[in-house]
Amino acid sequence: MQREAVQRLLPLTPTLQVIGEAFATQGCQVSLVGGPVRDALLGRLGPQTDLDFATDARPDKALEILGGIASTTWEVGIRFGTVGARVNGRECEITTYRTERYDPDSRKPEVDFGDSLEGDLSRRDFTVNAMALQLPDMVIVDPFNGITDLGEYRLRTPGSAVASFADDPLRILRAARFVAQLGFRPDEDVTEAMHTEAHRLSIVSAERIRDELTKMLLAPDPRSALDLLVTTGVAEVVLPELPKLQLEVDEHHRHKDVYEHSLTVLEQCIALEREHLPTCEPDLTLRLAALLHDIGKPKTRRFEDDGRVSFHHHEVVGARMVRKRLSALRFSNDMVDEVSRLVELHLRFHGYGSGEWTDSAVRRYVRDAGDLLVRLHKLTRADCTTRNRQRALRLQRTYDDLEQRIARLAEEEELAALRPDLDGREIMEILQVPAGPVVGEAYRYLMEVRLDSGPVGKDRAREILISWWQERSAPGITQ
Repeated sequence: MQREAVQRLLPLTPTLQVIGEAFATQGCQVSLVGGPVRDALLGRLGPQTDLDFATDARPDKALEILGGIASTTWEVGIRFGTVGARVNGRECEITTYRTERYDPDSRKPEVDFGDSLEGDLSRRDFTVNAMALQLPDMVIVDPFNGITDLGEYRLRTPGSAVASFADDPLRILRAARFVAQLGFRPDEDVTEAMHTEAHRLSIVSAERIRDELTKMLLAPDPRSALDLLVTTGVAEVVLPELPKLQLEVDEHHRHKDVYEHSLTVLEQCIALEREHLPTCEPDLTLRLAALLHDIGKPKTRRFEDDGRVSFHHHEVVGARMVRKRLSALRFSNDMVDEVSRLVELHLRFHGYGSGEWTDSAVRRYVRDAGDLLVRLHKLTRADCTTRNRQRALRLQRTYDDLEQRIARLAEEEELAALRPDLDGREIMEILQVPAGPVVGEAYRYLMEVRLDSGPVGKDRAREILISWWQERSAPGITQ
């Protein structure tokens, strides 16, 4: 694996040699560390991977050395011992060996500079990230058997997992992320430490938690990571709505396991991202909506007199819950709006029956989905997790029919640009009124006509508008 890693790093050799020789000439040590070494060993080093280095040179000395080989340098992280540079067109960060002390109530460490590479590697999150490629000799340094763990896809910490997570609780979420991204299996002491130190995540900013959850959801196997968060109790701190989906199944088994159903819908949405045209892989909006589409069920569950279990209006309640949770996690306003809208709409299709919707109802479906229509198609299809093959095929055929009707109407009526036959300027000219609330009222009326009847043309729309205006202006009508 070491020989293969060095071979895979050959495209980086010119940059590594330039940096290694520049530091060695000044009597300083420097090594490539962390993710790039791990990814080279795994054969997944990307062409644009940023490079991280560790050195015994103090930051000012590192800047001096880099000044002779870099096209530009920057000092944003210099107070924590990190300087940045662009060398041979590639972004690099060079950090002085560190030993850190953490305040129990803060993720911000008190930084002391260290003098040994092994000491620096010992403070890293996991053994698979605690390896280095010593420069300029291109020799791998692996004091904690990270290569062995990498070969076994084993996730463990260089020292005590409890101490590591207590120092930097964000490592708890990184552990789950590596499960989703790389297929690692955490050691028992790692999962135990995730459980005992989960409360420490309260000192981590919402933005950092959001970023880790995002990387987790966009990874190839988010289900395994989410299961890990739930079983260790971490989800109760960062996404408490998820474990609450583990409803007790009633004695008559009248409803499916909502938690398992939600994870299955997520997996099926991921498959549809790349299979159902148009493709959209990976799609964070869709994956969030799939995971959270049923989070309103625990609050709306009712046991009916006939023994059935109901979840009336769970999509409306769920949309509000999604908005609250994603806002707390500092997702963008657009993301919050889109995910909550998909959750609100995800049951609409079930009113379609076997095709009973009128063209007017289909137009409204398209209008309400707007730019989210493709995602709503995928979410609705993925929401079918029945094991009854005949029912699953019937639902699939019914949704095929709805999509075909939408496509036909789109071709006939330009559904993508769904709007009345008259615009605001034309309404003002016909009614001889200035811009104001009445124009909006007239526009909305004409939109209802458009949805009910399809395009009627400008002449007919003019007649309809004048008739509406005369009725509205008739004596006794409150304006």
